[in-house]
Amino acid sequence: MSEYRIRLLREEDWDAVVALEERAYAASGLSEGREALRSRHRASPDTCFVLEHPGGLGGYLLALPYPLFHCPDLSRSEDADGHVGGAGGGADGRPTNMHAHDLVISEDLRGRGLSLRMLRHLEETARAAGYRTASLVAVRGSHVLWTPLGYRARPEIDLPESYGTRAVYMAMPLDPVPVRPLPHSTVPVPGPHPRAEVG
Repeated sequence: MSEYRIRLLREEDWDAVVALEERAYAASGLSEGREALRSRHRASPDTCFVLEHPGGLGGYLLALPYPLFHCPDLSRSEDADGHVGGAGGGADGRPTNMHAHDLVISEDLRGRGLSLRMLRHLEETARAAGYRTASLVAVRGSHVLWTPLGYRARPEIDLPESYGTRAVYMAMPLDPVPVRPLPHSTVPVPGPHPRAEVG
């Protein structure tokens, strides 16, 4: 797996990202278009990644802070949505939930565990930044892929019509990174932390 590298999305990646997105979603009517995709990136450039490999760009993941139990509308750009930094946040008003909005792996690289690798990379990034939960919207019956990873389906959460009828909101807590004592340390290991509530 060393030939695959996850890095932050850059300006020169957009043509490849848009092409991947169109191939993945256009036939099902879920394609957002370049401007909406770019608006997600502008909202949180430090949590949008691409998968690089010797053949070029093999996938991408767009993620952004979003209040728990809310998600972007596919038919609107983020700049017009008003949710980022809005209700459902911590004491400073900022969201404590990281939303994995769009994850695509190119057709020739699927089945290698790369989507899991990218999602775990996002979760680690979010956990290190202090986010308490992670969420996503599973489309086209893909909830069966995310359930074993710890995401819990929340079918009672209303989604924008742009996601279609088979989409389901999913979320999971991001447990804090455990603090391990140094060898021969007399400092006790902290006890279990309360899990963020997503159910």
